[in-house]
Amino acid sequence: MTATADGQTWQGPAILSYGFRPFFFAGAVHAALMVALWVPWFLGWIEVPSAFSPIGWHAYELLFGFVPAIVAGFLLTAVPNWTGRPPICGLRLAGLVGLWLAGRLVIALSADLDPVLVTAVALVFLPVLVGIMTQEVVAARNWRNVKVLIGVAILAIAQALAHNELRHLGAAVYSETLGIAATLMLILIIGGRVVPSFTANWLKQGDSGRMPVPFNRFDQAAMVLAGIALTAWVALPAIPPWEREIGVLLVATGAVHLVRQARWTPLRTWREPLVTVLHVGYAFVP
Repeated sequence: MTATADGQTWQGPAILSYGFRPFFFAGAVHAALMVALWVPWFLGWIEVPSAFSPIGWHAYELLFGFVPAIVAGFLLTAVPNWTGRPPICGLRLAGLVGLWLAGRLVIALSADLDPVLVTAVALVFLPVLVGIMTQEVVAARNWRNVKVLIGVAILAIAQALAHNELRHLGAAVYSETLGIAATLMLILIIGGRVVPSFTANWLKQGDSGRMPVPFNRFDQAAMVLAGIALTAWVALPAIPPWEREIGVLLVATGAVHLVRQARWTPLRTWREPLVTVLHVGYAFVP
């Protein structure tokens, strides 16, 4: 049973009891359908009534369809644990899922719809999600998690920029890299909590050997470096002469984050598949 915001108990379908249930499911189904639809579309075997090209649609839906679904599922489940407040569930959760689905539908049918309508419907989900999560964080005075909300807000800005660029320039110039950068920062922030936490919890059940190093100034410096490197990468179209230097900076940033992960004792987790998968996943981010 899940307690609702008004103190009642949610008695409806279990899939609407926690955010991860509908959004992780929807995100996984969406990803599978994207591949099944995109390949024949890209090869010219079928036509899709979308104003986007196959490549543009693929990039857009990955960054602003699939990623927001997974982010929403995580935040709607994690924020109640961070704040001690009841989770968003029931009809409010169903409404959020409906907004996300509406965005996917108008993008798929955008060739036959008013562009203003497409933009309005497609852009509404992330700002609403940020607004709800901000309300929860502020109500609980859980200020340490504001940085996560900023990352989601930047993702929303990237989506709005994508619509503007595609309408006026016909191609994404900054929006796709900004969306990727925002996603990477969210992974670095959240992964920097989840991976060492899960690792420490599992290791505490066994021997008392080396444990993950707690978050300290090295982690702070690594995150600042990541922010600088990703900002430079997003700005690259405006400063092409700096391409080589920015490339070196990105490689150096990746190396620093691999060192960061090494401080979490990943080699001691091989006997626990869940923790090992978390480490492997994080290792591919840098």
